[in-house]
Amino acid sequence: MPNKIILKKKIPNFYKKITIPGDKSISIRWVLISSLATGVSKAKNLLMSEDVLASIQAIRKLGIKAEVKNNVCKIYGKGITGYKYRKNLIINSQNSGTLGRLITGILIDTPFPIKIIGDKSLSKRDFKRITKPLGKFGASFQLKNNYNLPLTIKGSKKLRPIKFFENKGSAQCKSSVILGGIKVDGKTVIKARKSRNHTELLFKYLKLPIRVKKNKNFDLIEINKVNKISPINYNIPSDISSAAFFIALTVLTKKSRLIVKNVNVNPTRTGIITILRKMGVKIFLINKKIYKGETIADISVKSPKKLRSINCPSKLNSEAIDEFLIIFLIAAKAKGVSFFKNLGELNKKESPRLKWGSKILKMMGIKVIATRNSIKIFGNPNLKIQKKIVIQKYLKDHRVFMSSVIAGLSFGGEWHIHNKEAIKTSFPSFLKIINILKKQ
Repeated sequence: MPNKIILKKKIPNFYKKITIPGDKSISIRWVLISSLATGVSKAKNLLMSEDVLASIQAIRKLGIKAEVKNNVCKIYGKGITGYKYRKNLIINSQNSGTLGRLITGILIDTPFPIKIIGDKSLSKRDFKRITKPLGKFGASFQLKNNYNLPLTIKGSKKLRPIKFFENKGSAQCKSSVILGGIKVDGKTVIKARKSRNHTELLFKYLKLPIRVKKNKNFDLIEINKVNKISPINYNIPSDISSAAFFIALTVLTKKSRLIVKNVNVNPTRTGIITILRKMGVKIFLINKKIYKGETIADISVKSPKKLRSINCPSKLNSEAIDEFLIIFLIAAKAKGVSFFKNLGELNKKESPRLKWGSKILKMMGIKVIATRNSIKIFGNPNLKIQKKIVIQKYLKDHRVFMSSVIAGLSFGGEWHIHNKEAIKTSFPSFLKIINILKKQ
């Protein structure tokens, strides 16, 4: 079976309702926190991607029983101190920064050194941003080049609470410290730039000792030691970051409309909706409800007759950090010049995404001016691609692959997109849903 996809024509207009798989951020957090619970936790619609399966394998290595059957996952937690630590243990985070960073926080009390490894892409990412604060708890670390995976963690019997200033807007770093704090006597205090708050919401729902004070640009989070976590039964809502690809395809395909059912529309994740509205897209949240602290809704979107360019406010960056590749595609079709700034964090993802966003647009024939942390896109509403474009050697970044598919289906041309297996990381059924939208 060839490991690439070839696209030769644009998608016809469509009017569809779709349901997509479970939210990746919540799925991984559910696995890890359920492994610390006392008793059996059960989840439906858990995302069955490589990142989540790696999380399940990780807790199994730590002595926690986990079963997956008929789209239901059961985890048999043994409590906060229930992990079975042993010598020469290696945990493979594969491509998942969420798993690698969050589980490192949980492991700060390990009596034996534990080695955490990842794939080629994850091994290029910055892990010092978590080992530095976690080291203040009392754990010790060894990292490759003092920065990268593999890392080795050795815990401490004399853990102490810390104060940590998280100034990058990284939910992974914030959550790693929160999960470390639950094992430490005393109050851990985190001043964190605004970012995803799934960990805090799940802690609040579970009535764990967490307190969050919201300020304009930062949250002040206080966490105390946790003695017991109740089992968590969860019907995982759909992932807005996955829904975003089909939302973009709808926006870029004339006379199209889409409804995506039961999506997690946590306000820290809906930057793409705010941005698209500013660009003239009619996009609505319907059937809104609160479920275990998270906001859930159906998303309705209609393709606009014309798109406006945008000078994107930096305050929306953290709320749309995983969607900028497809936002750039939408800007490519907008009339006028769009500008996005303070996006250097994009180059610290699975691949240097800001560079890839610029590269793909230039391949398409769009004028781009890019710096290390900004991009100016000169939109062309009449763009029609009539050439061959090859996408390869992108560190198998799932979002580069899926964004390229959306570009090919929206703008035409002949696209050869390599490393099709990249979607297994976060969205194995992506191409199946594309085929649903193609069917008239």
